[in-house]
Amino acid sequence: MKKKKKFLSSVEPYLWLLPSMLLMAIFILVPIFEVFRISLSQVTRSGLIKGFTGLDNFEKVLKGSTFSMVLQNTLVWTVVVVGLSTLIGFILALVLNNQFRGRKLARAVVVFPWATSLIIQAGVWKFIIDTDYGALNTLLIRLGILQSAANWTPTPAAYFAWECWVGIFVTIPFVTFCVLSGLQSIDSSFYEAATVDGATFWQQLFRITLPLVKPSLTVSTVLNIIYVFNSFPIIWTITKGDPANRTDTLVTYLYKLAFYKGKSGEAAAVSVIGFLILCACASVYMVVSLRREGNDE
Repeated sequence: MKKKKKFLSSVEPYLWLLPSMLLMAIFILVPIFEVFRISLSQVTRSGLIKGFTGLDNFEKVLKGSTFSMVLQNTLVWTVVVVGLSTLIGFILALVLNNQFRGRKLARAVVVFPWATSLIIQAGVWKFIIDTDYGALNTLLIRLGILQSAANWTPTPAAYFAWECWVGIFVTIPFVTFCVLSGLQSIDSSFYEAATVDGATFWQQLFRITLPLVKPSLTVSTVLNIIYVFNSFPIIWTITKGDPANRTDTLVTYLYKLAFYKGKSGEAAAVSVIGFLILCACASVYMVVSLRREGNDE
């Protein structure tokens, strides 16, 4: 009887986890396996899998002239959006962590871009920068700063820069509140002791704030890399990757391959490449962060 109870108590946690594990297997592992299978198969335009072709789809993608440009766009997009949103979000979190009149209102304003759909945000910014009837030109003309409407997107690079700005704008709130949660968990006695010892603001920032808020920064950065790398609505809403794939990222590019050109095998190969890049980046970042935390201890 005791052995039975002991067995049931040891199995019980896994029984509670079983539904979640089944859901993860059905909705995460199975689709990943299916994408890998399609990437290694010959697929017709109607989506029928004809047979195993090995790495042919990967060779077609890698030998194409478009892929290297799209990959470069994706890396620039991810580094710029994640880097600048993390920096600005961290600064905003430091500001919002202080006591001042209107702090609750300021926090509500900061969270607004994050609470709104990405498609809506991208559509609004597309309207703002429009040359003919955009709100930015209208405002600057009425203020007397411009005499006539300016073209804010004269080149694909300019369009891509605006897309990066929209990505930063909608990502800042997530970083801000991740860091803010870490800041509010820091005991004020650390800062009081540092102030008594004559520590400056920068010394407190680098010796107290950053080490203690590092776990929150690690979580927000890793999640941001995944979200931004896979972000589709902003670029698709503003430019659809045009002209001539100059503003495409891997996600919009594989969407075109699959649904515009009917090349599901190559699209799956692009998806697998993106998946492997993300796994590598997240793994390296986590390992480096954990090693630093271990050394600090």
